Amino acid sequence: MTEQIMNRALGAYLGFACGDALGATVEFMSPKQIQKCYSVHTEMIGGGWLGLEPGQVTDDTQMSLALGRAIIDHQGWNLRAVADNFLTWLESDPPDVGNTCRRGILRYRDEGLLMGLPREDDAGNGACMRNLPVVLATLNRPDYFELWSLEQSRITHHNPLSDAATLVLGRMTNLLIHGQGLDTCRLEAEHLVDQHSEFAYNPYPGKASGYIVDTVQTVLHHFFNTDSFESCLIATVNQGGDADTTGALAGMLAGAKYGLDQIPERWLAQLDSRVSTKIRGQVARLIKMNN
Repeated sequence: MTEQIMNRALGAYLGFACGDALGATVEFMSPKQIQKCYSVHTEMIGGGWLGLEPGQVTDDTQMSLALGRAIIDHQGWNLRAVADNFLTWLESDPPDVGNTCRRGILRYRDEGLLMGLPREDDAGNGACMRNLPVVLATLNRPDYFELWSLEQSRITHHNPLSDAATLVLGRMTNLLIHGQGLDTCRLEAEHLVDQHSEFAYNPYPGKASGYIVDTVQTVLHHFFNTDSFESCLIATVNQGGDADTTGALAGMLAGAKYGLDQIPERWLAQLDSRVSTKIRGQVARLIKMNN
């Protein structure tokens, strides 16, 4: 793997965590409420409805790390190990757990099921938000990427909209890490909209909820209409709603595009150092699996 690929992979994962920590402060607020409180929210100050410490991450990054750890520990794919790690995480009393994630993990605990039946109310963003370790471990293995992505997703979310979004954002991240530009990513986004017209994001509907359609529309709109990592993240989280997840996913794409060097140093310095260390270790090991 080249130095540039490693730089963009680190940018994607650390950018993801920065978006999570930045967005958590304004999660569930409206753009007007954010403007009234902060004018423009630009700093990792913690707080929010979860009362977080500055730089503290939420379930988005925690579940990603749990998934990444299972892949690394088994030097490949072991779905039961992924589910076990999710259960260990849930039982650690995390500050935030999505309802659909909780339901799926408890189903695994109580019934041993690694996949639930398809459900309309599984169309949240909880599977898409945690898939980055799969992307990094399968940069050169697209067949593994699709299989692993769908299997980890369906532990908690079994829905065609969730599936499609997880795959498209993962493919976009892969392309960006490999140095492809925005035009190639736009083709992926267009393909998603062709498959599922609900995801049409131009003109932007302005919703940023945990519904996977709202999440993806918000992320794609701001990613394609900004020209730097910082501007992308600030625009995304100031949309409010499920801002830790939209921020994380926007940070993933922007970090993969602009690279680690373009993430503001003040954000990297504020990010929980334990999380940063874990992410750097996982990126090195996940990328190595492609060799």
